[in-house]
Amino acid sequence: MPRPDLLETFDNPYPGRDYEIQMECPEFTSLCPLGGVESDAEELKQLQGGAPDFGTIYITYVPGAKCLELKSLKLYLWSFRNDGIFYERAVNRILDDLAGACSPRSMEVVGDFNLRGGIKSIITARVGETR
Repeated sequence: MPRPDLLETFDNPYPGRDYEIQMECPEFTSLCPLGGVESDAEELKQLQGGAPDFGTIYITYVPGAKCLELKSLKLYLWSFRNDGIFYERAVNRILDDLAGACSPRSMEVVGDFNLRGGIKSIITARVGETR
């Protein structure tokens, strides 16, 4: 399961100013929760949640009093690697966990996932006032 307890923050050095922080995390990995649906289901039974899913997570936020610490963010995102989770749930879970950790003025999380079954999925979730 994802591990929000890994997330760490630090004091925003400019708490009175609105500025935007953008992060790109190109190595996001989780497992398809419907592993037995694909035609190679026999091989997929060996995997806990199904075939691996890959994508890039984009995080954009205007910090409040706290900023996200990058190493802890990396470790948090790695905690999804063995989790069978739908794209929509993963992106919204990431948003909830990150916003809960740092209480931003606004935040947007975009999951840009690799093709699966010939279909590309891009999921966007937001909190606060975003552009």
